[in-house]
Amino acid sequence: MSINLFSLENRKALVTGASRGIGRAIAEGLAAAGADVAVAGRDMATLETVAQAIRNMGRAAVIIRMDVANVASCRAGVAEATQKLGGLDLLVNNAGVEEVCASLDVDEALWDRILDTNLKGAFFVAQAAARVMKTGTILNIASLTSERGIATAVPYGSSKTGLVGMTRALAVEWATLGIRVNALEPGYFRTALTDVFYQNEDWQKAMLTHIPLQRFGELNDLVGASIFLCSDAARYITGVCLPVDGGTLASL
Repeated sequence: MSINLFSLENRKALVTGASRGIGRAIAEGLAAAGADVAVAGRDMATLETVAQAIRNMGRAAVIIRMDVANVASCRAGVAEATQKLGGLDLLVNNAGVEEVCASLDVDEALWDRILDTNLKGAFFVAQAAARVMKTGTILNIASLTSERGIATAVPYGSSKTGLVGMTRALAVEWATLGIRVNALEPGYFRTALTDVFYQNEDWQKAMLTHIPLQRFGELNDLVGASIFLCSDAARYITGVCLPVDGGTLASL
């Protein structure tokens, strides 16, 4: 097997929520594997920093202003990325929001904000991408909450569980279009989105008892899995939701 199977040379990729955290790590990882990347989000200044890091690798990078909670913005963003990159081969649906809240206190506005971004937005970005891809790969970023219940994260867990169902359904439906659809399920990774948990040392100690590898994830731990699922090395893999969690789910 040639290492070239893992190359993304000259592929055109769009990564949503690419300004920081998981999205930034994956965007830069795809570029390191050879892809040209459109980085999408709302913070244009931070996106420019990511784009420059990609250009420093010798790859093309463009910035796309996109609010995935807005369907028109999803469609316009995909169209702009496709036009500026000269095509679209890869989509990473990473944009997401979370807010810790007891379920009895969740109101309609909070529910809609999280579901519109994490699930509805992911679908309409994927739909727009599928309409312009000749063949391609879509990678959705789900969560450990897709597989297990987490207190105070009901809207978030619902959105990420729905994302897994969406991944499997689209994989079946779009296989005839030559589009593979898979998902990653990150375990415990410290990002701006999850930092509120990591500020509690007792929480950290308790969570580590559930992780067989005895450490929290580092962002680079997601890069290899992302490259693999986006590359020809995974050309016969679709509809898979891959945990990257240090063995947490396996230990339950």
